Amino acid sequence: METRIEYDSMGPVEVDARRIYGPQTQRSFNNFKIGDHRIPIEQIKALALVKKACALTNAKCGAVTEEKAKLIAQVVDEIVDGKWDEEFPLTVFQTGSGTQTNMNVNEVIAHRAKQLDESNPLHPNDDVNRGQSTNDTFPTAMHICAYFEITKRVIPALDGLIKSFEKLQKKGKGLQKVGRTHLQDATFIMVDQEISAFVDGLKTAKTMLVQNADYLLDVALGGTAVGTGVNTPKGYLDVMETVLPEVTGAPFRVKNNKFQGLSLKDAFMMAHGALNTLATTLFKIANDVRFLGSGPRCGYGEWHLPENEPGSSIMPGKVNPTQCEALAMVCAQVFGHNTTMTLCAGSGAFQLNVYMPIMIYDFVESCRLLADAMNSFTTHCIDGVEFVPEKLKFFVEQSLMIATSLTPYIGYDKSAKVVKEAYKRGCSIKEIILEEKLMTEDEFAEAVRMK
Repeated sequence: METRIEYDSMGPVEVDARRIYGPQTQRSFNNFKIGDHRIPIEQIKALALVKKACALTNAKCGAVTEEKAKLIAQVVDEIVDGKWDEEFPLTVFQTGSGTQTNMNVNEVIAHRAKQLDESNPLHPNDDVNRGQSTNDTFPTAMHICAYFEITKRVIPALDGLIKSFEKLQKKGKGLQKVGRTHLQDATFIMVDQEISAFVDGLKTAKTMLVQNADYLLDVALGGTAVGTGVNTPKGYLDVMETVLPEVTGAPFRVKNNKFQGLSLKDAFMMAHGALNTLATTLFKIANDVRFLGSGPRCGYGEWHLPENEPGSSIMPGKVNPTQCEALAMVCAQVFGHNTTMTLCAGSGAFQLNVYMPIMIYDFVESCRLLADAMNSFTTHCIDGVEFVPEKLKFFVEQSLMIATSLTPYIGYDKSAKVVKEAYKRGCSIKEIILEEKLMTEDEFAEAVRMK
């Protein structure tokens, strides 16, 4: 590999000549060969947007020249467009503040700016990182990244799944079925009523996502090293209050408690908590759907799920509820992420949390997985579900819990006796009722009719 020599405060470093990052990136790349978990490119792009907002703010405050600010903004636009993705190779398992990734972005911007204009060189620290610390830029980028992952990735996928279930709900209107509690037969319910739980549960999860995402709009930017704002120019936050929303296109807020923003990750945890709640709802739905589609002959078999691929290497003709299983595994992964982040959020010390790279990695992966799984579940499962009316009718006719509707007419004790007799003889409730002349046929029909 051809190299070039660059220098930082610790001395010379051999840097890969093909790359436009600098010595601090190379040091981190050399020193942290731990796994293949890379800082998410979404976090890199969010951090680049922070650099652009800081440059424009610094220019307005007189801390850098207009020309330098424009150069930084130009390179940031290239980074956001995906032009330099390969220049950000650092692992998640580095310093817990994300310092090496912050410098990675600073160095790429400075080196690329030199390619664009050699007459106006930028220093990674003095210019690109002016008025900043990793301690305020990295968590600010985390909030920006997380906010956009929720609003631009997860919520659209969730909306698609909600619409699919709403269509299925309409299709199930007028179909009666047996309800189930404790995995035992219960009283009757309509198919559309059962699905309404899924629809409204997902809508509730969306409301929680939107509400909790609002906490992410408060960012730590301007706190610099420990929350005091040391080295920021006069009027910095007043200008940044306008600039950051313009650069990001979202109403991020900078006038807040910087000591909280640096040392605590409560807003971040609230947002992932909403993702975790969505995952629990999806987990429940996935399991219900696969049980409802179980069979085709020896299970519940009330739903016919799309047949997407062969289900067995040994049993011919077997088809499995694979989309349900994939979604359930994604939810299990999100539960694990939430546990990791709970530990990380509570383990910071004094003025800084030092688990931030893994937190943003897990957050982005939760969003990606949930969005992808919901899109797949919608397209390859729920959109193609068909009900099996004959199976629904069979269970209704065989159910013993129809007796619940009879208690206002013949009382609990007689109803229980009828249930036991019908179960013992293997016949229907109706047969026993008419045989013992406890009700007329018309009275029975009125009693069991869905109100």
